Amino acid sequence: MTDIVSTRRRLERAHFVYHECVPTDRHRAHLSSAINRLLDRPAVKFQRQLGWMWRRGFRFLFILDAVAIFGILCTINFVRFGTTWPTYGIGHYMTGFAIATTVSITVNYFTGLYQRDPRLGLRPWAPRVALAMAISVLLDGVFAIIFDRYLMPRINLAALFVVGTLALSVTRIVSRRLAEKRRGPAQVALVGSVEERNRARPFINQHYSNARISLECDSDFLDPIMVQESEVTDVFFVDLSAFERNFPEPLTTLARQGATVIQRVSAAETLLGLKTVYQVGGIPFIRLNTQGLHPHQQRLKRIMDLLLILVTGPLWLPLILIVASYSKAVSSSGVFYRQTRVGLDGKHFEIIKFRTMYPDAETVSGPILAERDDNRVEPLLGWLRASRLDELPQLWNVLRGQMSLVGPRPERPEFTERLEQEIPGYQRRHAITPGITGFAQVFGGYDTDAAHKLGYDLQYLVNWSVALDLQLLLRSLGKKVWQ
Repeated sequence: MTDIVSTRRRLERAHFVYHECVPTDRHRAHLSSAINRLLDRPAVKFQRQLGWMWRRGFRFLFILDAVAIFGILCTINFVRFGTTWPTYGIGHYMTGFAIATTVSITVNYFTGLYQRDPRLGLRPWAPRVALAMAISVLLDGVFAIIFDRYLMPRINLAALFVVGTLALSVTRIVSRRLAEKRRGPAQVALVGSVEERNRARPFINQHYSNARISLECDSDFLDPIMVQESEVTDVFFVDLSAFERNFPEPLTTLARQGATVIQRVSAAETLLGLKTVYQVGGIPFIRLNTQGLHPHQQRLKRIMDLLLILVTGPLWLPLILIVASYSKAVSSSGVFYRQTRVGLDGKHFEIIKFRTMYPDAETVSGPILAERDDNRVEPLLGWLRASRLDELPQLWNVLRGQMSLVGPRPERPEFTERLEQEIPGYQRRHAITPGITGFAQVFGGYDTDAAHKLGYDLQYLVNWSVALDLQLLLRSLGKKVWQ
């Protein structure tokens, strides 16, 4: 309690300014509506069960979408054929519709349609819903080709795409409105110089009804305690210096508390090639990625890893046996080598590699970073290291979920501790599962500076996609073949 009081006094001396703080009564006013009373009853009764399901990715939109899609399929058939459906019995159609509905819900999940909406800078739903529906319809067609069974009449696929896109867009608009009513307006903290705050404040107050400015401060005095006490949901940096002075801390702490961080952009920043810019009250901004991949992205990445390992098994299994036999023949020491590395969320695990260095390589020097012409490497095993074939046993780490095929290379704890002190934001690379290869390995090398590697790793983190993973895997193979 003493720390909180002293912190409050220090921040008040630093000219913290409060504008239009939304009182608790205003939140209660939202909860008193008939809609919220209706939604609160089951939420209170099944709070524990709903919390467990929510943490594992469940959304009520799953049910709403399933009912909508299944209903659309039945309605399309009814409009086309009336009550007498041709060729097959109703059970056949119902089974096909159920499979098509399951396919659609699965695609919706992995394309991020059940990701929670941000408070500020709402994204349009229609383009993303249309993309998900197009993929679903394509998969329904592939299913018919593979299993020689149409899930629905072929013309119905086109109707499903059009009507389904409209219906799922509407369900998301309804869901967004209900969420806004339940959560109330966004509580915004303006962070930056007085001049920039004065410029941004009237635009937010006059042109954005779903946001309230509950806290303001200079760039040097952003404190997580004050943010939490003010119930801030979104931290808005209104100038670039605000971000630079608060990265990596307290931004990392704010992310853990669940606050969204956004950065205003000017004409100068747009020249950097920003692809996605949102607006609030007419002010352009970007949303900062203060965390790792979303749960649906993590699961999709994991599924792709396992599928690729399974499909390429006939290639890498014999290769591992050949390399192990060669290593055993040319070296009297052990074939495999285990070493502690830092993985996802800073957790330690043991990595497996083909041994390429002398057994006593670090007896005198201690742990040191790898170099281009490293004299610790045995001459007859150097080509394994140069070709990265020494990393093949790490497929076992991938199968165990400790690593991914693509991601930042895991470092040793001795190096990580030092680099986190020397390079701001270095711990951010632990927000994603480490990989056998990655952005830094494709575009850099063993001797690339750690700060430059971090830039590659963070670029990969914020731009992750299945297509990017496949591209980096192909580039990694092509790079080694060319060498």
